[in-house]
Amino acid sequence: MTMCENWQVFVHDGRHNHVICVYTHDHAQTAKLMEEQLIQIEQFRKSHVPPRNILRFFREQNVGCVVRAHEIYNVILKIKKNRMQGRNTVEEVLYLSAKRGYTVFYRNLEDSNVLSNIIVAHPTSIEMMRT
Repeated sequence: MTMCENWQVFVHDGRHNHVICVYTHDHAQTAKLMEEQLIQIEQFRKSHVPPRNILRFFREQNVGCVVRAHEIYNVILKIKKNRMQGRNTVEEVLYLSAKRGYTVFYRNLEDSNVLSNIIVAHPTSIEMMRT
């Protein structure tokens, strides 16, 4: 018996009081994605494969697969954050627009750094407007 303030613990039998878990998908170690699965998820995302189809692929490859949808979404989120290199969403839009040759006009609110308006136009659209 151990006593700590108002709590008392009695150990009647030091062995496990339950059977080994049959459903291992809730255990972090067994649900952990393997390195090759992470690489496959990244390749699927580059090909614009929806997460539900990625999950279906893993389950078809391995009948006892314990990967769940939220784990795939978490991996996709990490991939996006790594790609953004510390930029927030608006900064990422401006960065990608400039990188891909789009014309970008934006305006901040007076005396602040809050974005109020943004216009993004594809170069072909601008040429069509000019003609």
